[in-house]
Amino acid sequence: MNKKAVVLLSGGLDSTVCMAVANSEGYELLPISFNYHQRHSRELAAAASVAQHYHVDRHLVIETNMEAIGGSALTDTSLAVPQGNIDASGVPVTYVPARNLIFLSYALGYAEVTGSDRIYIGVNALDYSGYPDCRPEFIALFQQLANYSTKAATEDGRKTIIETPLINLTKRDIVLLGNRLSAPLYLTTSCYQGGDEACGQCDSCLLRLKGFAEAGLADPILYRTRSE
Repeated sequence: MNKKAVVLLSGGLDSTVCMAVANSEGYELLPISFNYHQRHSRELAAAASVAQHYHVDRHLVIETNMEAIGGSALTDTSLAVPQGNIDASGVPVTYVPARNLIFLSYALGYAEVTGSDRIYIGVNALDYSGYPDCRPEFIALFQQLANYSTKAATEDGRKTIIETPLINLTKRDIVLLGNRLSAPLYLTTSCYQGGDEACGQCDSCLLRLKGFAEAGLADPILYRTRSE
């Protein structure tokens, strides 16, 4: 029987490299993405392209309306996406309340149904935007919760392990890892604005460009402007 892994796939750099790691470790890939009524749909298109690249049997897309909750520039277009904010302190307005908690909960249910013993998520605690649900403490506590949340874990003795292979890597290291694993980085998107060309100015673009520059590699996606 093939070992299976659910992979949270946003279509961004980190989640795609995370998918490449799971693939390199011999798992049958079960990517799961979310239409949470985010600011744009470009990342979902990118996720679909990445899933096709790995020839997965199924790419599950969950519809969940986090726009109704609001409180984030990624779901509420009345809030501006910060520009040039890479060194700002505190949790930025691009934080989506409880997003990873919700996504991991869906992934845990999907893992139980599909018999997957791993969930891969590309959270990162070094070069990131200050999101509280990207920290090791959050993952450790969710793992404890997962151990008591499913029939698979409580009755069948089959726990689902949350894998975070990027959590202690810099963005440079993530780019180098993706390059080494031949991850399709040219298919990814990181821009919060979601245009045909990345804006090159938002927090996510700046972090991505910084990572490629420090890795000594050219970013294969198109940018409207580059602040390298």
